[in-house]
Amino acid sequence: MQTFTAVVHKEEELYVSECPEIGTASQGKTIDEAVSNLKEATELYLEEFPIKEKRKTWMTTFEVAINART
Repeated sequence: MQTFTAVVHKEEELYVSECPEIGTASQGKTIDEAVSNLKEATELYLEEFPIKEKRKTWMTTFEVAINART
């Protein structure tokens, strides 16, 4: 068992979920459905392309100036 990150955002009527460690993505009508679909997509991907080495992923935030041009 391994833990991965799910990043979720809303696009129009659907929630899109992405796993940055693997590069998989999916969607659903709810956040739970989007994450569940992402889990399934990631499991299927890893069956075909197993991880050869354990990787550590760092997540951080950053700020961007909006309307910085005057």
